[in-house]
Amino acid sequence: MIFFKLFAESFVFAMDALRQNKLRTILSLLGITIGIFSIIAVFSAVDTLNDNLHKSVDKLGSNTLFVQKMPWTFSGDYPWWKYMQRPVLKLRDLDALEKRMQSTQGMEYEAWLSNHTIKYQSNSVENVQISAASADYDKTWLLNFIAGRYFTGMESRAGEPVALIGYNVAEGLFVAPSLAEGKLIKVLGRNVRVVGVFAKDGEDMLGISNDDAIVIPVAFAHQMVNIESDNYNPQIVVKGRDGVPEEAVESELEGAMRSIRRIRPNQEDNFALNKSTLISEQFDKVFSFLHFAGMIIGGFSVLVGGFGIANIMFVSVKERTNIIGIQKSLGAKNYFIMLQFLLEAILLCLMGGLLGIALVYVGTLILKSQSDVAVVLYFKNVVIGISTSVTIGIIAGIVPAWIAARLDPVEAIRTN
Repeated sequence: MIFFKLFAESFVFAMDALRQNKLRTILSLLGITIGIFSIIAVFSAVDTLNDNLHKSVDKLGSNTLFVQKMPWTFSGDYPWWKYMQRPVLKLRDLDALEKRMQSTQGMEYEAWLSNHTIKYQSNSVENVQISAASADYDKTWLLNFIAGRYFTGMESRAGEPVALIGYNVAEGLFVAPSLAEGKLIKVLGRNVRVVGVFAKDGEDMLGISNDDAIVIPVAFAHQMVNIESDNYNPQIVVKGRDGVPEEAVESELEGAMRSIRRIRPNQEDNFALNKSTLISEQFDKVFSFLHFAGMIIGGFSVLVGGFGIANIMFVSVKERTNIIGIQKSLGAKNYFIMLQFLLEAILLCLMGGLLGIALVYVGTLILKSQSDVAVVLYFKNVVIGISTSVTIGIIAGIVPAWIAARLDPVEAIRTN
């Protein structure tokens, strides 16, 4: 109880000292405020980018592998001339994989026909990406509909002129997307019946969205264009069964493809197996660097602010030497004097830290109101800001507080 009473009295003395020197207090806060603002702002920006990226990567699906011609890589040399000589994936590769693979729940062939104009009566939508997909497209991708359904097995195998259209395409053609189901639209010069309308995805960092896309059966698209051409970047998407590790699916898939392509044991693969974790792992490295850079940038600001606080505390000790002498002559213990000045330094830094965090929070609100980006200020960043402020306060105030506590009461009282 005595300790808490002394603590409360020290707190009152510290607050009184801060109130009596308002201008000095405000100037002292600036360095800490700027430093904490810099650190938490960078952390919040990186967390926001990280969250949005992982949301985009999640759309690729977990335990999903992409058999493609070119590998995904983000560092080192990229011998594209060697990869360009690899054979293009064919529909027969999908058929052969379906006979060999045992650990998958879905497998589909997909090709892209970009930048086409889709028409409905007098309305048209430009720059639409057409995806030609085989029957298991709904098993390898997460599809959400606001109207209609997915292709039936018969429609897919027979190459029926049917389509799934994105929200923005439906809105551009029909104003109300829910009205699109059952309508005939013009795709690649052919009349195609809309059987399903995708729910709105929105924008993401990787541009993975069905909003401006149309999906048609691969057998139907093959009637009009050679979808096995390298121009359409064909790929095979493989979704592993639940409970089967991705590494096991990848190993089986690699073995099956090498068997299909008749690759000898001493020869390297002439295909690429890509997966979403390659993207997330590379970006995690980038985000770790940005976190570190944010700590360095903000750390210098906090360091300068800490020196400013320490300087102010030395001045405060000098100004209040006479009062310290009086307090000690009346029986004040050394730790009571020390606690006063230490609390004053901590309070200064804490106020600066809270102000910096408040500025970051206001910034997130402004960005949310001005854009569609969901900027986040996590509680962990608030804790980092507060703990950093308290730590700087202790470091900046400990020496001045120790000097004040060691003053001789008689000499202190005589000081003018």
